[in-house]
Parts: sequence; structure tokens; C-alpha cells
Amino acid sequence: MTFSEEIKKEALRLGFDACGICRATDTGEEERYMKWLAGNHHATMSYMERNIEKRLDPRLLVDGAKSIISVVLNYYPHQKQPTYAPQFAYYAYGKDYHDVVKDKLKLLFEFIKQTYTDVTGRYFSDSAPVLERFWAAQAGIGFVGKNTLLIIPGKGSFFFLGELIIDIELDYDSPIPENCGSCTRCIDACPTGAIEKPFLVNANKCISYQTIENRGEISAEVAPKLKNYVFGCDICQKVCPWNRMSTPHNTDEFMPSEEFMELDLTKLIGMNEKEYQHLFRGSAVKRTKFAGLKRNVNAISKNRNK
Repeated sequence: MTFSEEIKKEALRLGFDACGICRATDTGEEERYMKWLAGNHHATMSYMERNIEKRLDPRLLVDGAKSIISVVLNYYPHQKQPTYAPQFAYYAYGKDYHDVVKDKLKLLFEFIKQTYTDVTGRYFSDSAPVLERFWAAQAGIGFVGKNTLLIIPGKGSFFFLGELIIDIELDYDSPIPENCGSCTRCIDACPTGAIEKPFLVNANKCISYQTIENRGEISAEVAPKLKNYVFGCDICQKVCPWNRMSTPHNTDEFMPSEEFMELDLTKLIGMNEKEYQHLFRGSAVKRTKFAGLKRNVNAISKNRNK
């Protein structure tokens, strides 16, 4: 067994659902990325404009970087919120994925250090300027779909991504040939038209952006089309044929509390900041802050009263 195979075996033992390895190089994505920024498709997410060189070339993140180990962790829920309840994206049901994925990556890095004691590297999960989906696709884990999400054949797209960038040579995987074909279900289903064309998402129109990253008022064009979502949106994933193959995760930290599963519009309207802090302690929902969640709840309430 090669050391690369040992790394993948250990990744699976740690609970990751897949692991692939590719060479750390320049992405070659500069033209596409700069065009996306120039079109203001990142809305108010100014952090997307920073550290562009590092985002396009991971070797600037880790001195001497040679390999990128990509991992994925399933978060498809065992139990889903009732349809009448204001909806949270599946990824926010349990504990904050940043911490869960990075804790596992730390253990994977320590495993590598047992063999290569002088190895240097860094690990990330949506926490640095890294084109995560690009590298996961380069590592042969899946392909980037028309909704811009990583799709794993036979498993779907409800996965968190993480990377371990290190300064040693390994055996590398190759991208897979699968793709979306002629399917446009995600584009057709998006209620706000945020997927303006295949592989292009305009954050200004995206329900996830509007209910999480946006610090101002929800766009007047988007607010009436929120459906029932108060945090994030899973519509483009739910309609994807590949997600018919989704299976529930095996990570205890992603299990929702009974209190969370019992949330309804009345409870959310009446929720005070202390209750919010208690219920969402250690949760990705903290990203939108109390004021943001209440803003979203009010928008949903107005839509129901029309």
C-alpha cells in the first residue's frame, strides 16, 4: 500500500466520506474568477476580493506546497424539519461544520506527521481563500455541477469540503469524466433566478446570500421569493437527480437537537437574543447573527400574511 493510499484509508477511518489527492499548482481560473468579481456577482462579500493571488495559487498559502489532500463529510440529515416550519439549510442542523471538519483534518495531519516528521502544511474548511470545489474535482472526488456545487456520483452534493495542503509529493488522482449533461433542473427550480446560466451564480439573487451573508435589508426582489427559508437554501440541491442517492450522515455532531426540530414560526417570532444564543451556540446559524435571523423571520411572516 502506498502512503497516499494509507492517507485515504485513515481519512475514511476518521469519518470522512471520500478523500482525493492532487498536485498543488496554479488553478488557471484567474480569467473566470476576475470576470465573476467584475460582474459584482459576489454582492457585498468583499472578502472574495482579498487574497486573490492565494485563492488562485495555493502554493502562496503554504510555502513549498506540493500536494492538496481534499476530503468531504456528509451532512444529509436523518430527520428533516416539518414542511410547515421555517426552513434552515440542512448543513445548519447541527454543530458548526468548520470546527468538525478541521478537527478531523488536524488528526489526519498528525497521522501524516508520524511518517514525515518534518512535513509542513495547513488545513482548512471554508476558512481560507481556497477554491475548495475546484480542488476536490481535481482530486477526482466529484465534479462541479451547474449550480457550482461539488457533486459526487452515486452520493450527491450534501457534503462539507476540507483541504490539507502539505509540502511533500504524493501520488495524485485525476478528475472524473462525469458531468450534468443536459440537465438544467437546478437552474429551472431556483425561485430567484440566481443561477443565471450554467456554472454562474449571482449572489445578489441567491436566497442563501440574502439570508446569511447580507448585513442589510433583504433585496425587495428576493424577499417575496424566499419560499419558507430563514437560513440558507437547499432548493438547487433538492431537485438535483444526483441527490436521489443521498444517504444520512454518520457524524454525531451534525444531529439536531429536539429543540431545534420543534421550531416553528411562532417560536421564532417570539425568540429573544438569550434564547437565540442558547439554541444556536456552536452552530453555523450564528453567522447571520440574531438581528439577521429576526429579519429573515419577519420576511417569511410577511409573505405568509399576504
